[in-house]
Amino acid sequence: MEKRLYRTEGRDRMISGVCGGVAEFFGIDPSIVRIVWAVGAVCSFSLFFWVYVVCAIVLPRKSDIYPGY
Repeated sequence: MEKRLYRTEGRDRMISGVCGGVAEFFGIDPSIVRIVWAVGAVCSFSLFFWVYVVCAIVLPRKSDIYPGY
């Protein structure tokens, strides 16, 4: 089955599920993605903020891609 990037729902979701979806896509812990995203936001607020907002709008939810989750 093809891997797809999506926003998570449930326990891995904090704000909109973007970091949880990226973590599941790469097979790593969501906390690591959140820490990297936070450090990037501190170093370059504008870039990371807008990338997150675009991903939150564009990426579909996990249940839209894989019904039954």
